Amino acid sequence: MGQKSNPNGLRIGINRSWESQWYADHKQVPVLIVEDFKIRNLIKQFYPKSSISHVKINRLKKSNNEHIEIDLYTSRIGIVQGPENKSKNTLIQKIEKMIQKKITINVFEVKKSDQIAVLVAQNIAVQLQKRAFFRAVQKIAVQKALKSGAKGIKVIISGRLGGAEIARRETVSLGLVPLNTFKANIDYGVEEAHTSYGVIGIQVWIYSGTNKVSIVKNDEKRKNLNFKDNKQDKENMVKNKKVLK
Repeated sequence: MGQKSNPNGLRIGINRSWESQWYADHKQVPVLIVEDFKIRNLIKQFYPKSSISHVKINRLKKSNNEHIEIDLYTSRIGIVQGPENKSKNTLIQKIEKMIQKKITINVFEVKKSDQIAVLVAQNIAVQLQKRAFFRAVQKIAVQKALKSGAKGIKVIISGRLGGAEIARRETVSLGLVPLNTFKANIDYGVEEAHTSYGVIGIQVWIYSGTNKVSIVKNDEKRKNLNFKDNKQDKENMVKNKKVLK
């Protein structure tokens, strides 16, 4: 299960939260999902080389109007904002024109970019497009991630590596990457490198530790509550008997 599925989606509700946070009527849900998809695509096209790790979309209702807050997490905050926030303001105008709603964009800087799988995959893709040797690129990415504090990393590159006629897959893994452990904080990123001899796919898994997760079933909760209630009833009965004596 852990080997086949996307680790990001598998851990939502355990140690990850949704990247789109809003509530809507069941008729509006598909419309808003498509709207979020268009916003993310526009941001990706507007900032092709700005190292944006992820985009969070929050929808707030102020009186009868809907206001959208977009949080951009990037390792290159200067490129995203631009001089005097010019590039950010032009992006706001484009999104407002597309969806006909008012938005605000908040930009946050990512400090440990070597521990974020999407940014590592983007960096590998850029190096491969510059005709760098794929094995050297993999080793450098793995070493940087472990030096920055990651406990494990796995990098898979597949395609016509080095211009070979037959496509193949190369895997480099160091440290622990427990994909079957739900409480393990694993980040997953995918990217494509478009080269002169074809498209090369890049997959990155980064393990940065475990989170304390306490999942208790409803039946166990009820048993614990009933046990506490029975214990309190017995203590009250003993106190009442002492008072009567």
